[in-house]
Amino acid sequence: MIKELLKYDTELFLFLNNLGSPTWDTLWLLITDKLTFIPLYVVLLFLLYKKYGLKSLLVFVIVVALMITFTDQITNVFKRGFQRPRPCGEADLIDQMRFIAVRCGKYGFFSGHSSNSMAAAVFAGLMLKPYYKNLIFILLFWSAIVAYSRIYVGVHYPLDIVCGLTFGAISGFIFYKLAKYLLKRFVQVQ
Repeated sequence: MIKELLKYDTELFLFLNNLGSPTWDTLWLLITDKLTFIPLYVVLLFLLYKKYGLKSLLVFVIVVALMITFTDQITNVFKRGFQRPRPCGEADLIDQMRFIAVRCGKYGFFSGHSSNSMAAAVFAGLMLKPYYKNLIFILLFWSAIVAYSRIYVGVHYPLDIVCGLTFGAISGFIFYKLAKYLLKRFVQVQ
């Protein structure tokens, strides 16, 4: 059963990865770069500040730092625990795929980019939903694009992405609840 699932995962990876073309490579490398979306994070923090105030912003910065650290470290625990090689690290796949990433890395299950971007999307989307009701959908779409970029550049299988997105969504929701509790307890925001 697991062997069959991994076989389908590899086939889907090869299909999706080979949809790419040199024309779009630069765009997808930009999307997959961790530093590209710093302006987005700054805008989201500004919106949180604007709607919740300065004291609340301090709570948000602490909670987001904890959330990203949490998702990142749990991702690493899974990677070391499962030790599933990345597609770019598989000698029998390298001739069948497009590898355009800057580096490959050793293990890929599950995707840290996917979990971090989804956690940020869910957290910010839920915190800002009372003020910007459609923002969460834009952020979820952004997270899906970031996640797909990992397949495009050749460093993650689709299963790595789906599990990363799922873990990120759960983490984002948990840290949203934590932020709401801390705001109510220490800042008296309802």
